[in-house]
Amino acid sequence: MITGKLLRDAIISGANNILKNRKYVDSLNIFPVPDGDTGTNMSMTISAGSDAMQKLGDEVTTAETAKAAASAMLRGARGNSGVILSLLFRGFSKGLEDTVEADGAQLAQALTIGVEAAYKAVMKPTEGTILTVARVGAEKGTAAAEIDNDPIYVWDAICLGAAEALATTPDLLPVLKKAGVVDAGGQGLCMILDGMMSVFKNGEIIQTGMTEEERAADNAEFFASVAAEFDSEITFTYCTEFIVGRDPEVKTEPNELRMFLETIGDCVVVVDDEEIIKVHVHTEQPGDALTKALTFGSLLTVKIENMREQHRKAAEQNEAERAAFEAKNAEAEKPALEPVEPEEEIGFVAVAAGEGLHALFGDLGCAQIVSGGQTMNPSTEDIVAAALATPAKHVLVLPNNKNIIMAAEQAIPLVTDRQIHVIPTRTVPQGLSAMLAFDPDSDADTNAEAMLAAAQGVQTGNVTFAARDSEFGGFKIKEGDIMGLVNGKLEFVGEAPVRIAYKTAKAMLSRSTSFITVIYGEGVSEDDANEVVRLIRNKAGDDVEISVVNGGQPVYHFIISVE
Repeated sequence: MITGKLLRDAIISGANNILKNRKYVDSLNIFPVPDGDTGTNMSMTISAGSDAMQKLGDEVTTAETAKAAASAMLRGARGNSGVILSLLFRGFSKGLEDTVEADGAQLAQALTIGVEAAYKAVMKPTEGTILTVARVGAEKGTAAAEIDNDPIYVWDAICLGAAEALATTPDLLPVLKKAGVVDAGGQGLCMILDGMMSVFKNGEIIQTGMTEEERAADNAEFFASVAAEFDSEITFTYCTEFIVGRDPEVKTEPNELRMFLETIGDCVVVVDDEEIIKVHVHTEQPGDALTKALTFGSLLTVKIENMREQHRKAAEQNEAERAAFEAKNAEAEKPALEPVEPEEEIGFVAVAAGEGLHALFGDLGCAQIVSGGQTMNPSTEDIVAAALATPAKHVLVLPNNKNIIMAAEQAIPLVTDRQIHVIPTRTVPQGLSAMLAFDPDSDADTNAEAMLAAAQGVQTGNVTFAARDSEFGGFKIKEGDIMGLVNGKLEFVGEAPVRIAYKTAKAMLSRSTSFITVIYGEGVSEDDANEVVRLIRNKAGDDVEISVVNGGQPVYHFIISVE
C-alpha cells in the first residue's frame, strides 16, 4: 500500500526529476518563437506542490497529502501545461479523498479523474499532447489493477503506458514528426511519473543536485535569457571581467575605478569587500581597464570575450545575469498585494509585460496589472492575489495571452467574496480593445460580452526573434531571425525588425481598416518605431489613424493591432 509519507516523497521526487531536466523539456518546443517554456512551467507548478510537501510530517494520510499537493499546484499553476498538470493532481485529491493509504486501483482511478478534468478544461483537446500521454497512462494503470492490485505493479504500468504514448506523439502530430521530437508536455509528465516511481519502488527520492540558491538561479536564468536576446546592438567589443586582490596599502576607494571604467566603456559593475574587487565592463580597451585595476592590487582572475564573435554566448552569460539581478531586486522591492473590500461594482485585472503597457492598461482603468506574458506566465495564485486586491464585486480579468487563459480560469473558484469573469483575450491588442469597449452604465455580464466581441474584432501582428533553428510553416529559420506573425500564424522571416513589422502590418490592412496601433518593445528605438509608422502611413493613406506606443515589452520587438 502507498502511505501518505510515500506519496509525499514521490511528489517531491517527481518535482526534482523535471526540475533537473526542465531545459531539455523546454528544448522540445517546436515553434521557433521564444515560448519554449513547457518544462519551466511544469517544473514551477509541481515545485509549488513539492514545497507544500516539505511542510508535511511523516504521520500523514494519502488524502491529506494529495489535498495539500493539489491546492498548492492549483495556485502555482503556470501556463497551459502547468494548469493541465495541476488538474491531474487535483484528480488525486478527489480520487484519494478520505483514504489513509492507497492501493493500485485507487491510484489509477485518481489519475483517471484528473485526466477527465484536464480534457474538459481544454476547449479543443488535441491528441499527441500531454493529454494523450496522461490518458493512456491512466488506461494502462486501470487495466493492470484488474490483474494485480499491487500499487507498484499498477504505477509501473502507468509509467510504461505513458512512455508508449509519448513515443506515438510524433505520429499524431505531424509537426512533431517533422521536427523529430516528442511532445514537450508529455515528456515532462513522463519524467514526473518516473520520479514518483523511484519512491514507490525503491524508496529513493531523486535529487536535483542543486542547492536552494542554484534552484532559484535556475528559474531566474530562464527569464533572464529572454531579455538577453534583445541586446543585439553591441557598442563595445570586449566583455571584460576580472577580480582584483586588494592591496591593503592602497587607500583609494574602488569608486574611482568605477568612474574610470565608465569613461572607456559601459555595463560597468564594480562590487567590492575588504579583500577583493570584482569588475565587469564592456570596452574597446580591456588593457586600459586591467592597467587601472593593477593600481588597486593584484589580478586574481581575468576573462575577456569578443562579443562580436560570441555575441549570443556573451549575452546569455553576462547581460542575462545583470538582468536577472535587477529583476530579482525589483521583485524584492515590490510590496505584496493586500486584499481589499469589494466596494465598487466592476474592476479590472490585466496581464502585461513592460512599463509602457502597464501604464497604458492603468490609464484605461485596470486596478491591477500582473506582470507576465510570453515566456513569463504568471501563476493562478498571482491572478488570485490581483483579483483580491481589486476593490470590486465583479473582477474582469484580461489574460492577453493564449497560454495564460487557463491559469486565469482556475482562479474563478478560488475567490469567493467577489465574482471573477475571465475575458479570454489572446493578445495585448485584444485586451486594449476590450478595455476601450467597457461601458460603465452596463452590468458585468453585459460588459464581458461586449468586451469579448470587441477583442475578437482585432487583428494582431507580432514581430519577434527565432529562439532556435527550425523548419516551420514552409520557412527554414535560423536562431536569431526576425519573424512576423499575423494572428498567431508565421508569415514573414527576415533580418530587419522594421521591415518585418511593415510587412506584418501590410498583410493585415484592408479597405475597412480605420485604426492601427504600433507598440514597440524593449530595445527598439523611437526612430525605428517612427520609421515603421512612416512605411505603414505610405501604404494605408491618411484616412487611417495610426498611433505609436512605447510598450517596453520584452520578447516582441513590435506588437501591431489593426482594427
